[in-house]
Amino acid sequence: MPVATIAPVELPSLLCITAEPLDPADALAFVHHPEAGGVVLFEGTVRDHSAAGDVTSLEYEAWEEVARERLAEIAGEMHDRWDLRRSALLHRTGLLSVGTVSVIVCASAPHRADAFEAARHGIERIKEDVPIWKRESLTSGEAHWVMGS
Repeated sequence: MPVATIAPVELPSLLCITAEPLDPADALAFVHHPEAGGVVLFEGTVRDHSAAGDVTSLEYEAWEEVARERLAEIAGEMHDRWDLRRSALLHRTGLLSVGTVSVIVCASAPHRADAFEAARHGIERIKEDVPIWKRESLTSGEAHWVMGS
């Protein structure tokens, strides 16, 4: 996978902010570990509607330096709280059409509960605390910036 920026961390984590397409197979390959009995992959995609109307695309922008730091912090939280073997936190930037993968969170652990809980924590924290913004374009021709959820 071509990667625009990878955060240097000592944890067994793949952290990426990129304008290149995200491939879930890359995240799965990275988190694979012989001790992992559970692997969870969350894939967020651009949907065709929102509360504002029918969506044609989303444009993501990131404050990359801070976003990389926050992804590293989130990975640290995941590894501190759950018995993980590896994790991957990947987010796209740029103009994305409906159906395009915008974010991937993947976690591997000896037991499924840890993998599920860590992945859920990862995506929720990304939405709350990573400086990535999206501009939503609608079929009406309108476009507006959307706050994180």
